[in-house]
Amino acid sequence: MAIPMVLAAAPFGALFGALAVKNGMSVFESFLTSAVIFAGASQMVGIELFGANVAPWLIVLSIFAVNFRHILYSAVTGRYMTHMTFAERYTAFFFLVDPLYAMMEEKHDSGRQISFAWMMGAGVSFWVVWQIATLIGAIFGNLIGNPEAVGIDFLLPIYFLSIVMGFRKRNNWAVIVITSGAAAIIAYHYIGTPWHVTIGALAGIFVAAIIGLPKDAKLVAE
Repeated sequence: MAIPMVLAAAPFGALFGALAVKNGMSVFESFLTSAVIFAGASQMVGIELFGANVAPWLIVLSIFAVNFRHILYSAVTGRYMTHMTFAERYTAFFFLVDPLYAMMEEKHDSGRQISFAWMMGAGVSFWVVWQIATLIGAIFGNLIGNPEAVGIDFLLPIYFLSIVMGFRKRNNWAVIVITSGAAAIIAYHYIGTPWHVTIGALAGIFVAAIIGLPKDAKLVAE
């Protein structure tokens, strides 16, 4: 089940490695960043800011803004992991990347229990492939003169779109996605990156919470 997702994520690891070296990191620094942060979108944002020589605190804050969705992931999936020990849960949370979250939701919807062994098997697979891909990109990425010119940088949005489409059969999916997307676009125009990611997510959560309220609660809220 995890193999297609793992293979699909590999090009982004290679892209990060290539961009990291292009922005002044060594091959080892690129690898260490992937090993410790292990979050593709925030790594991309961080490397762009690193190349622009902005203040370190701004880089950390921007990465937090992009990675804020992982707080939401852990809040949702934590309900499926109550049978695990404290150490197991928080070890597993480190590997809770976007595709693994989607896989957990699918597994839970099908009525199957999410075990620590399953999470580690899938999560470590993602982590290992991500590191290998980063090294390949960092070492051989200079063979591609301009990744943007051939559209490689657009792979990440397509990848996230494919994950979002996996939830299209859920109730109110279109309303939530459209609201989140519109809020992100407006925030990108008036506030800028990377805050549009967090604002779009919060807008989608707000709409989902309102739609999901019981009728009585809606009347009280009104």
